[in-house]
Amino acid sequence: MPLRIEPDATFRDALTASDRSLAGMWVCSGSPLIAELCAGSGLDWLLIDAEHSPNGLESILAQLQAVRGYPVHPVVRPPVNDTVLIKQYLDLGVQNLLVPMVDSAAEAEAAVAATRYPPQGVRGVGSALARAARWNRIPDYLARASETISVTVQIESEAAVAAVEEILAVDGVDAIFLGPSDLAASMGLLGQQEHPRVRGAVEHCLAAAQAAGKPAGVNAFNPETARAYLAAGAAFVLVGADVALLARGSEALAAAYIPSGPAVAPAGTPGSY
Repeated sequence: MPLRIEPDATFRDALTASDRSLAGMWVCSGSPLIAELCAGSGLDWLLIDAEHSPNGLESILAQLQAVRGYPVHPVVRPPVNDTVLIKQYLDLGVQNLLVPMVDSAAEAEAAVAATRYPPQGVRGVGSALARAARWNRIPDYLARASETISVTVQIESEAAVAAVEEILAVDGVDAIFLGPSDLAASMGLLGQQEHPRVRGAVEHCLAAAQAAGKPAGVNAFNPETARAYLAAGAAFVLVGADVALLARGSEALAAAYIPSGPAVAPAGTPGSY
């Protein structure tokens, strides 16, 4: 007799249930092994990124499977707000989406519609073939599917900041997430995430989310900035990345054990002749 399976709690559920802000990190390597290592860290959530990282359907699936046994919430960011791609992610078993570059209420509505079956949305029906329904082992999945999915949209442009109240009002948008890097670029302040105008825009959106009764999160690798945003009402934060930790950690090892001076490339490598 086949097992009857219940879906995991969503990131929305975790945010609602928590009496504190949730801390997470980026998982960008594309490796299920690294994802599993990070899942055991004690952090609350992981962002598996496919917008700026080498992640396709197969690697996302492998990472979801790798972290499944750990008390951590995986959130997945697709590269674009696309109905077909979101359908594929959901069928893989992605329950928590972070949709990038949402600049308007209409774009937020499109993201939500992509996660809902008709007549509420436009998601294609393939549950019998999909890990999302555990191949029809989750009872009444088609009727319950929207309950198993959380939708967070990313506010990362001046246009999105201007429309944040309308975006927050969209039914089915569970949370917003602020991206200071792209926001700074859209303001003509490329690379200046700490600029007062950028921080002011982030804090404006945090206040708007509090007024709307929805959680807002933010990306902040600088500890002082992260704490400031938490004090301003951020309900969740990303405070590091697997690739950044490995890069800085390996650099620290090199600095500790190799005398300072120009690096010497091994013979036969590009730039060594």
